[in-house]
Amino acid sequence: MSRYLRRLADLREHVDTEAAARQIQNGIWFKGPNVWILAFSILIASVGLNVNSTAVIIGAMLVSPLMGPIIGIGLSLGTDDMELLKNAAKNLLVMVVISLLVSSLYFLISPLRQNNPTELLARTSPTIYDVLIAFFGGCAGIIENARKEKGTVLSGVAIATALMPPLCTAGFGLAHLNFHHFFGAMYLFLINGIFITIATYIFVRSLHFKKHSEGDFVEDARRKNIISALLVAFIVPSIISAAVMIRDNNFEQQVDTFVRENRFVGKTYIYDYKIEKGRGRKVDLRIAGRPMSPAETRKFLDLAKSYGIKDTQIKMVEHSIGLTRDDLDAFASSLYNRLSQMIANRDTAIAGLHTQLDSLQALLQARDSSINSNDEEKNLLSDPSAALE
Repeated sequence: MSRYLRRLADLREHVDTEAAARQIQNGIWFKGPNVWILAFSILIASVGLNVNSTAVIIGAMLVSPLMGPIIGIGLSLGTDDMELLKNAAKNLLVMVVISLLVSSLYFLISPLRQNNPTELLARTSPTIYDVLIAFFGGCAGIIENARKEKGTVLSGVAIATALMPPLCTAGFGLAHLNFHHFFGAMYLFLINGIFITIATYIFVRSLHFKKHSEGDFVEDARRKNIISALLVAFIVPSIISAAVMIRDNNFEQQVDTFVRENRFVGKTYIYDYKIEKGRGRKVDLRIAGRPMSPAETRKFLDLAKSYGIKDTQIKMVEHSIGLTRDDLDAFASSLYNRLSQMIANRDTAIAGLHTQLDSLQALLQARDSSINSNDEEKNLLSDPSAALE
C-alpha cells in the first residue's frame, strides 16, 4: 500500500521543469499585450465591484496577468536567480501601482454608490482562510505550470486567489479616503501574493528545478529566516481576524436562536432585532406589548444567558402599549362610534338598493302590461267576431 501511494502521488514522470521555468520567465514581463490585458482587467474588476456583480469580478480574475510576476518571484527564490527576482519584483510593483491608480480614478468619476457593497466589504477583512486559499492555490498553480500536459487549473487558481479585486478595493479606499478599506484590501493582496510565492518556492525546491547558481549555506539560512518571519507576520493577524469572524458568527446564531425560540415572553413580543458587531458584540431587541416588570426583565436576561448572551450585550428598546382605564374607555367609545357609523352607512346603502330594486320591478311590470295590451289588439283585428262577443 505504501509503494502504491508513493507511485500514485509521484510527480516526476509528469513534469517538465525546464519548460515550466521558461514559461514562468516569459510570463513576468509587463509589456505589449500584458499592458492592455492588465488595463482591461482593472476596469472589469472595478465595474464588477461597483455594481456588486460576482460574475464580472470572476471575469476580471481570469484575464488578469498579475499571477505571472508572483510565481516568477517564487521561481527566482527557489532557483537562486537574483536577476529574475529583480525583474519579477519590478514588474509586479509597476502592475500594482498602475492598478491602484486606474481603479482610484474609476471610483472617483463613477456616480454609482451602493448601499451595501458586499463585494467590496468582502475584501477588507482577510482571515486565516484567505491564507490557506492563497497557499494551496499557489501549490496548484506551480504544479500546473510544471506538468507536461496543461489543463485549466490556472484559471481556477486565478479565481480562487483573487489578486485583482483586492487591488481595486484598495483603489476604492484611496478614491474615497477610506483607509480601513485601503489597508484591509492591501493586506489581503499581500497575503495572496506572499503565500503564492511561498508555495511556488516550496514546490520549485521539491521538484528540483535547475538552479541558476549554487547558493551558499548562509544565504539559504537567511532566506528561510525571511520566509519564517513573513509567515508569522501575516498568519498571526489573519488568525486573530478569523477568530473575531467566528465569534461574530456564533453570536449571530445565538441571538437568532434565542429570538426564534422566545419570540413571546408573557404579554411581550420581540418583533425585531439588530446586531452591532465590533468590540463586545451587542444586540438591540425591539420589544412591543405590556411593559415588563423588573422581575420579568431579570428572568428574561437570565434566559438569554442560557443561550450564551450576556446582560451587557442586550439592549431592549421597548414600545409599550400599556393603557390606563381612561385610555381604554376612550378607545372603546371611539371604536363604538366608528362601528355605529359603519352600520348606519350600510343600512343607508341597503335602503338605496331596495329603492332601485322596486323601481326595476315597476318597470318590468309596466313592460309586461304593455306587451299584453298589444297582444289583445292583434287578436281583435284578426278575429272581428271575437270583438263583437
